[in-house]
Amino acid sequence: MRIGLVCPYAFDVPGGVQFHIRDLAEYFIAQGHMVSVLAPVDDDDAELPAYVTSCGRAVPVRYNGSVARLTFGPVTSSRVSRWLEEGEFDVLHLHEPVTPSASLMALWASSEPVVATFHTSNLRSRAMHAANPLLRPSTEKIRARIAVSEEARRTVVRHLGGDAYIIPNGVDTRRFAPDGAATQWTGTPERPTLAFLGRLDEPRKGLAVLLEAMPAILDALPGARLIVAGPGEIDEISARLDPRVRSATEFLGAVSEDDKVALLRSADVYIAPQTGGESFGIVLVEAMAAGAPVVASDLEAFIAVLGDGPAGRTFPVGDSSALAVTVIDLIGSPEERQRLRDLGLRRARSFDWNVVAGRVMAVYETVIEGADHSPVDPVLRAGLLSRLRWPLRGEA
Repeated sequence: MRIGLVCPYAFDVPGGVQFHIRDLAEYFIAQGHMVSVLAPVDDDDAELPAYVTSCGRAVPVRYNGSVARLTFGPVTSSRVSRWLEEGEFDVLHLHEPVTPSASLMALWASSEPVVATFHTSNLRSRAMHAANPLLRPSTEKIRARIAVSEEARRTVVRHLGGDAYIIPNGVDTRRFAPDGAATQWTGTPERPTLAFLGRLDEPRKGLAVLLEAMPAILDALPGARLIVAGPGEIDEISARLDPRVRSATEFLGAVSEDDKVALLRSADVYIAPQTGGESFGIVLVEAMAAGAPVVASDLEAFIAVLGDGPAGRTFPVGDSSALAVTVIDLIGSPEERQRLRDLGLRRARSFDWNVVAGRVMAVYETVIEGADHSPVDPVLRAGLLSRLRWPLRGEA
């Protein structure tokens, strides 16, 4: 099968959508399919995988509590059209197709069967609501819609109408599997390791909530250390910290994929204190796959990822005191941490690419066969529908 994937965000800048597209492309390539990815780039000298084609330089745009790096204009339009003509794709898979970037331009220019994945959860998006009348003629070209979570699906339904399959983000769980090897971050009973991954300059990632909880955590666990990984102004954040918290915190900055895996494998507790704007929670799956017990804010998207078990502990969004109590209790109970590790490892397998990519391929097959009806139409063949089914909470 000839598959065209379009990424709206700069491919050389780390991000959940970029990683999702990268991993999906590489999985399908390994299965023998011809896959090409079109995306903007932030750096003209960036080394891109052979399957990626640049459609132009990206520019920063503030969006949904973050900064997205997008591209638009006549140069991008020309490159999009040329890529589509040369690709002769059996299916065109657009990610975030209403974001004003490469995906939207590919949607306008497409004549191929179109599948679209929606990653964003933003029920109050005034921009999407206002643009709906303008976008509707284009979105009607989409033959099948995918949302990465129930929250993302509700965003699609509210702003664009129709419905969507729910197919989550995928993780190569084998890559994260615990190997027992010690690293410089491996904790001990006297010096447990708490880990956080996320952009430091995005308030919604919740680092401020975690840092506010640290004094209480250190009162109960004087040897605890917090490892913070992610890009941002480290000096500015560190300068504002209480000296005791600063001494217990190590800022790594942006880390490689190998170091991210090593950190998650080393964590006694992985903490996800996000305050909103999350449609899924891929880092929770990665942490569980690495054997790290998870403590997360009780965002709906996070609760869905943890499942009915649940395979992690939660605390009220933004409540630093509750976060501290939860971490202290979990560090003090090795048996509970082991129980959560076991649950997490089983839960993470529900999100392995072997499962997720099979559901995506089922959508492709349905679209290519000419099924241009709604994804929830009852005439879908039972075999395909069963492959698309989102695992019930608590399934592993």
